[in-house]
Amino acid sequence: MKREQTIASLGTLVQLRSLDVDRLQADLASQEATRVRYQNNLARLSELATSSGATGALPPALALNCGAYKQNVMAMADLHRTDLALHEANMAVAQRKLSDAWTKRELLGKVLEQQESALSKEQDRIVRKREDDIATQSWMAGRAV
Repeated sequence: MKREQTIASLGTLVQLRSLDVDRLQADLASQEATRVRYQNNLARLSELATSSGATGALPPALALNCGAYKQNVMAMADLHRTDLALHEANMAVAQRKLSDAWTKRELLGKVLEQQESALSKEQDRIVRKREDDIATQSWMAGRAV
């Protein structure tokens, strides 16, 4: 009975670890979508900066305005690059957490399989012993007659 309780507890732990792995995978997928958005925004900002044209051919007031625009777009792109780098560092940490959680789940799964196998062997041994006892009693009863 104790081994069955252990197996039930291990089964619950494996399920909890699986839920944790699923949660971490969903979180990582969300972070990947955010990373892609950052990269797309950086591409758009770069395109905005280059598509505004050359400032040298414009009248002085427009050249100044266009220069300030490009400078602000490039500053925003730099901020996005910094945010992206921090986000990618967070993703690396999340990936390590996912890997650790997956490893723990797999190890518990293997322990659970071993316990189930040991219980099955023990139950088979009990059944064989019972059958042997019945066969011995039948043989003894047949000899007594």
